[in-house]
Amino acid sequence: MAKEVIDPWSSELPDDYRKKIKQFGLEKFEVNDFPNPNLLMRRGIVFAGRDLKRISKSIKEKKKFYVLTGIMPTADKLHFGTKSVIDQVVYFQKQGAETHVLVADLESAATRGISLEEARRRALDIHIPCYIALGLDPKKTKFYFQSENNDVTSLAYVLSRRATLNEYRAIYGNPEPSRIMASVLQVADIMHPQLKEPMPGIIPVGLDQDPHIRLSRDIASRAKEFKFFTPSSINHKFLPALTGDLKMSKSEGNSLYLLDSDDEIKRKVSRALTGGQKTLAEHKEKGGDPSKDMIFELFKQHLIEDDAELALREKDYRAGKILDSENKAYATELLQKYMADFRKKYADARKIVKKMFD
Repeated sequence: MAKEVIDPWSSELPDDYRKKIKQFGLEKFEVNDFPNPNLLMRRGIVFAGRDLKRISKSIKEKKKFYVLTGIMPTADKLHFGTKSVIDQVVYFQKQGAETHVLVADLESAATRGISLEEARRRALDIHIPCYIALGLDPKKTKFYFQSENNDVTSLAYVLSRRATLNEYRAIYGNPEPSRIMASVLQVADIMHPQLKEPMPGIIPVGLDQDPHIRLSRDIASRAKEFKFFTPSSINHKFLPALTGDLKMSKSEGNSLYLLDSDDEIKRKVSRALTGGQKTLAEHKEKGGDPSKDMIFELFKQHLIEDDAELALREKDYRAGKILDSENKAYATELLQKYMADFRKKYADARKIVKKMFD
């Protein structure tokens, strides 16, 4: 059997997250460690991380820490799974984290062949406005482009001496020069907020990005002259594609996008995989299975905020009292309402971004 590889360039959906905690050397996320946990934390979508108690302690003691995420400007659309990352960044920003968002234009040029000019256009026209529309406070967020941040590029050269080719093979499997360059830049991005003052930092990631976290932690622990804190991470489950077989991806045609029209939403939701029975009579008798239902994944991860409402809907679905058609109609209604509000916020955010980068 071929060895399973989860890396920043794959589209694989792990089928057993408990095994991944052990395999990746992660620690289980404890929701009670964090004040006012958000929906993803409460419902087990956030399931693991590294050095999480260091971050929860910083929050409780009101000590300095930072949260960092990135933009890979390789597409003109952001899929709905992006919201999972930004929800985490917004949570930590509200808890007092110094917030950094990088545009990985050099990485996208090295690994995807996207020109710096095109990367900038996509970031300013689409990605950064979407991040703001998702809840990031632009006044409290430091946005930057890799190609324009001399601190990051200089740090990448220095830190590259702390890694070995064998380490790259062990972490990434395929040490292509472009991927080596991209990963070193990622390490520098993750660590550079500590150049002025060492402090804890947390990076929200899916398991596909964990290789960057492992490399960053290894290198930070060796670069003793900087007195870096090894970065913490917080891991969330992927939002599956509507077919249920892959994580939602900007390269897949079965994904919801943040600026989809009402008609696109209705069409995509109508085709989503459900956990219902083959016939109406059988469904009413046996009920449906929410664990196999992509509509319930949307409810659970993004659309239904109230825990009691979600629990009741799951109970009624299992009892056959709610049909697939009713769930899809409700999901369509909630998504269209959300998207209408999002489009307004996005339009306002584009004006803000234009002033920020003029």
